[in-house]
Amino acid sequence: MSLLHDLEATILSRKGADPDTSWTAKLLAKGPEKCAEKFGEEAIEAIIEAVKDNKSGLASEGADVLYHFLVMLAARDVALDDVLQVLAQRQGLSGIAEKASRPKG
Repeated sequence: MSLLHDLEATILSRKGADPDTSWTAKLLAKGPEKCAEKFGEEAIEAIIEAVKDNKSGLASEGADVLYHFLVMLAARDVALDDVLQVLAQRQGLSGIAEKASRPKG
């Protein structure tokens, strides 16, 4: 099992836990929209660190992005393996070809 799978399992174990004792439980209790908002905030912070060329800051914010992405997935009952399956299907395709193959709309 990978580190991301371990983190996903920890996040899932916090669903329904006491929000007073767990940041993850507190975030999940606020609903999927709040989880998505928090993911967006962390992504912006990572972008800022990348633009500043702050490698350690980007690594730290990148960890926050990954964590909050997994929380957002959990809030909508999407498994990490679902995302990894999509990536596996795209492996070997150019980004241009992959985007062209997506349904329009």
